[in-house]
Amino acid sequence: MIWIVGLGPGSKEALTLGAFNLLMNSDKVYFRTSIYPNVEYLRGLGVKFETYDKVYDILDEYEEVCKTIAEDLLNKHKEFGEIVYAVPGHPLVGERTVEILLKLCQKENIKTEILPAASIIDAVIESLKINPEDGLKIIEADNINNQIFDKRLGMIITGVYNSFIASKVKLALMEYYDENMEIYFVRGAGIKDSESIRKINLYELDRQDDVDYMTSVYIPKNLQGKKDFKDLLDVMDTLRSENGCPWDREQTHESLKRYLIEECYEVLEAIDEQNDIKIIEELGDVLLQVVFHAQIGKEEGYFNINDIIIGITSKLIHRHPHVFADIKVDNSDEVLVNWDEIKKKEKGLEKYTDELKHVPKNLPALIRAEKVQGKAAKVGFDWDDVRPAMEKVIEELNEVKQVYKSQNKEKIVEEIGDLIFSTVNIARLLDIDPELALNYTIDKFIKRFEYIEESSLKMDKKLNEMSLEEMDKLWEESKTQ
Repeated sequence: MIWIVGLGPGSKEALTLGAFNLLMNSDKVYFRTSIYPNVEYLRGLGVKFETYDKVYDILDEYEEVCKTIAEDLLNKHKEFGEIVYAVPGHPLVGERTVEILLKLCQKENIKTEILPAASIIDAVIESLKINPEDGLKIIEADNINNQIFDKRLGMIITGVYNSFIASKVKLALMEYYDENMEIYFVRGAGIKDSESIRKINLYELDRQDDVDYMTSVYIPKNLQGKKDFKDLLDVMDTLRSENGCPWDREQTHESLKRYLIEECYEVLEAIDEQNDIKIIEELGDVLLQVVFHAQIGKEEGYFNINDIIIGITSKLIHRHPHVFADIKVDNSDEVLVNWDEIKKKEKGLEKYTDELKHVPKNLPALIRAEKVQGKAAKVGFDWDDVRPAMEKVIEELNEVKQVYKSQNKEKIVEEIGDLIFSTVNIARLLDIDPELALNYTIDKFIKRFEYIEESSLKMDKKLNEMSLEEMDKLWEESKTQ
C-alpha cells in the first residue's frame, strides 16, 4: 500500500486528524519537499521523514523531477511494503508527482489510498471570499500558455513560484487582459502571520519582491474587459435578432457575396500600404463577414461558427502531415506537392482537367487564368522559355486586328480573351503577379492623368475642353516627372 497524504495549504490548523495520525505512526514517510510551512511543525512533534529536495538540486526539468520521485517511490514500496508520501496542499490539486505515481501504481497493480486535505485553492477562495458557483477557472502557472481565458469567469493561478514564472504568467495574461487591470496577488493564503493579499495592476505581477512557492494569483471576473470573440458573436446575434438592425436581418448568403470580395480587397490595399492599423481594421471587416455567414447558417440550422472552426482546423492538420504526422519534407516545394496531392484526394479530383475545373470561377479573371495555366504547367503543358509566349501575344494581337472591325461581337470577345490570357502567360513565366502588374499600371495611369488635370487647371482650362493632342503632350510630360 502507498498512502498519499495532503499537508493542506500550509498552516498546522489545516492538517487533518487522519493525516496527522498516519504521519505520526508510520515508519517510512517521504515528503516531496521540506520547504513548506507546516513541515517544521511536524518535525518538532517527532514525525520522521525523508524528502526529495535533493532531486530538485540534481535535475533541471520539472517533469523529469516528478518522474524521478514517482519511480523512486515505487522502488521504496517494493523494498519496504507500506509507505507514506506527503505533499503540500491536496494530493490531486496541482501535484504532478501524484499524477505520475497513480498511473505507475495502476500499471503495476499497486494499491493506493489518498488522504485528502484542503488545497491552496480552498485557502484562496476562503481568504478572498470567492463564491465558485459564480464561475471559477483554476490553472497551474506552468500550463498557462495552453489555456483559453474568459473574462466571464474568475480565475485562480497556482504555482507562481518565482519571478520568472510570474513574468510568464503576466505575458500570457496580457495577450487577453488589459495591462492595467487590477488583480489579486496572494501569498501564504490561509497561513496566519504569513498571509499577504493585495491588489496590483497586472503589469506589476513580476515586480513583487515576495514571489515564492506560496504565491497564487486571482483574476476577477470582468465583464467590462476587452472585447473578445464571444462578444463579436453576441453582437452579431443581436443585430440579426427581432429587435436588431433591419438591414442586417435582410441579408442572405447571396446578398453578402459582394461584401466579402470587397473587404478582402481592402485588406490587400492595407497590406500594400504597410499600414498595420488599417490591416487590423480591414481584417476585422473580413472576420465580420465570416461571423455573418456563420450566424445565418446557425439560424437556418445547417451550420454554425464551431463547424467552420472544426473544418478549417481539421483541414490544416490533415494537409500538414509533415508537422502533425510522420511525413518528411526537405523544403517548401515538397510541402506544396503534398498539399496538392492531399487536396486531390479530398476533393475526388481524378483527372488533371478536374483540377483546372476546380479553380473557382468567381476569382478575378487574371488570378484564375494564372492558376489554370500553373496547374497545366505541372504536367508539362508549358513553354520552357518566355520567348514563345511573347510571340503568342503578337499572334493573338494580330487575330484581334483581323476581327475588331467586324460585327461579330462574340468573335471579338474571344480574341480579346485570348490576347489577355497570353499576356498572363508571360507574367507567369517571368514570375510576375499579373494582378500586381496591372494594378501598378493602373496607379501609374491615375498619377499621369492627375498631372494632366492639374496642368489643365493651371492653364485655366477644363479637361473636356482640351484636345487629345494637348492631353497627349501633357501625358508625355508626366512621364518625366
